[in-house]
Amino acid sequence: MSENILIADDSVNMRVILKDILHRSGYTVVGEAGDGAEAVSMFDKLVPDAALIDLAMPKMDGLEALKAIKSAHADAKVVMICALGQQELVIDALRAGASDFIIKPFQAERVLEALKKTLK
Repeated sequence: MSENILIADDSVNMRVILKDILHRSGYTVVGEAGDGAEAVSMFDKLVPDAALIDLAMPKMDGLEALKAIKSAHADAKVVMICALGQQELVIDALRAGASDFIIKPFQAERVLEALKKTLK
């Protein structure tokens, strides 16, 4: 059975790239969110096996979204997406319960490695 993944990134292009990487590796993308608030609401509704959430998003950033998801779903598995130079935020996210992180621009192997590690 393939794992259900939620993608949250305000960039449509990034979501398309991630979706392509995941589909080619047998994952099912059950939802796509364009901001943190939408990510939290979709996570609550879909309860995916894991979520890929961008740190920098409008309305609610990825760190706030992560905290909201973890408070409602303590065992939620979340991989943060970040840009180079966001190390401080990545550390905060890992402290807040993120399983791992991936850096843009994506390398398919790294995305899949982070997910595999997270879904163990």
